[in-house]
Amino acid sequence: MLDATYRTRDEDGEALDIRSDGALLCGRVFRPKGTPRAALVLHGATGAPAGFYRAFAQWAAAERDMAVLTYDYRDFGASARRPTRESKATLSDWGRHDQAAALATLARMYPDTPLWVLGHSVGGLWMGWHEAMGRVTRAITIGAGLTHVTDHPLRYRWKARLFWSPPVRALAGVAGYLPGRMVGLGADLPRGVYEDWRRWCLTPGWHLSDVGRSLPLPDAHRVKARLRMIAVSDDDLVPAAAVWRARSLYPEAMKEQLVLRPGDFGLKTIGHIQPFHRRNAVLWPAILD
Repeated sequence: MLDATYRTRDEDGEALDIRSDGALLCGRVFRPKGTPRAALVLHGATGAPAGFYRAFAQWAAAERDMAVLTYDYRDFGASARRPTRESKATLSDWGRHDQAAALATLARMYPDTPLWVLGHSVGGLWMGWHEAMGRVTRAITIGAGLTHVTDHPLRYRWKARLFWSPPVRALAGVAGYLPGRMVGLGADLPRGVYEDWRRWCLTPGWHLSDVGRSLPLPDAHRVKARLRMIAVSDDDLVPAAAVWRARSLYPEAMKEQLVLRPGDFGLKTIGHIQPFHRRNAVLWPAILD
């Protein structure tokens, strides 16, 4: 049985609920007018709600004939079903369980259509834990890297150190969640998500540092798709070196590397989150090429 329940349908796609290890996620499917040439699941970045990717998903459906699934992780964005301070969600839950559930749901919806994955930031670091990756023929990551705080350029490193500092951690402890707007993130995060994120950014190897302890071993053999790993030249949050370091996660994938440089597209800046902003739509053909 399909682990999804359709709720509404409008010009912005079809809303559906996705069941994920006891959680209920809010997703949306954007379909092309005709038969899709591929079905694409978009795993978003930490702190970026699914609505941020809506313009990109609409474009991919209309201009690239793709069926695109966007969704929010548990206890975040449209999937928030309780006060954030009551959430027990972790970043591991988002990556292992929620991303896997979204991919499996799309695979069941389109059993005879080529399956693609697009992972933005944290969305591109968990594919080895997803059983349905065996069906994926094309995978793309952008700004997805095993980042340590020392990877950031000096102009940004002080901001990162402040974000992971004891006072901010104490704020999350007292509030029971990370007040995103108060610390410049923009979106509130469950405390467990912040704690995982903080620990991994301060530990070499990122989430691999927890493998064998709180995380099971990923199965690298699942990821054999053609994999495009994209770095952004002015991405201070996840520099290119950290993106290339993530190649070790997918040893059997057919990998290619691409760097997006603002000047090549007539842009002044791109950055980490903004490749999917509507004003940067000039980048989108290069991402899905």
